[in-house]
Amino acid sequence: MTLYFSEAVAPVVLRHPPLEPLAAPAEPFLTLLIPAYNEAARLGSTLQRVCAYLNGQDYASEVLVIDDGSTDGTAALATTCLASHGGRVAGSVITYQPNRGKGSAVRRGLLAARGAVAIFSDADLSTPITELPKVLGPIVAGSHDVVFGSRILDPGLLGVRQPLLRQLSGRVFNLLARVATGLPYADTQCGFKAFRMGVCRPVAAGAVLDRFGFDVELLSLAHRAGLRLLEQPVAWNDVAGSKVSLLAGLHGFRELHQLRRRARRGYYDEVMRRVRAAVGAATGGMGLAA
Repeated sequence: MTLYFSEAVAPVVLRHPPLEPLAAPAEPFLTLLIPAYNEAARLGSTLQRVCAYLNGQDYASEVLVIDDGSTDGTAALATTCLASHGGRVAGSVITYQPNRGKGSAVRRGLLAARGAVAIFSDADLSTPITELPKVLGPIVAGSHDVVFGSRILDPGLLGVRQPLLRQLSGRVFNLLARVATGLPYADTQCGFKAFRMGVCRPVAAGAVLDRFGFDVELLSLAHRAGLRLLEQPVAWNDVAGSKVSLLAGLHGFRELHQLRRRARRGYYDEVMRRVRAAVGAATGGMGLAA
């Protein structure tokens, strides 16, 4: 397999007027998505911590677990745990077969989210749930549409670090992602991202990558559409049991090539149009400005 990244896909230089800060009347206001594949061993403790945290907030929320074709009883465990610990947090499980990849799971979750803001988090809580205000706050304030965690911007926030080989492969992948897409961000792969769904739903609907390259695709589409993105340093710890294999990493490089090719062939043009329409509706018809 040979990948060619001779030049980046140029972003569409569009920006939209400021949006009003989000109030919290919606039921729910926040949707927390947890994609899961064979996570029965640790998902119970994760859901207990997530529900305890969200029950302590003054906004309504829901937790969606997206079971990506697990074979170890992940869906049943999630259903039981949400019923036992949910409290006033609404909880539900989306499950399907066969396994399709984390990108597919996150995309399904985003499209099923009822909250004004949707955040996805890894099932291992490598970024602690207490970091949630860092990605939620700028969206609530009305200053940004997509806010995503970064392990690179403030190394002092890192606890347990990845093995050196994984660190190096991640840096190489991120470098190629920047070359292929023009994204200016240091870390596209941290599994802690928040979306203002009123303008980001067309991005989720138009994305197609199912595996390691899905984060880059979501961020690239939002960036090219002129949405306001913010990379935010967050605490992070490596947790044993990662599902990211060498094969998955190699497939991610292939997906970068697919993303660039699709962008150059106009595959995502309709996504751009739908995002502009969504922004226009959210800003009272002012739409995107050059």
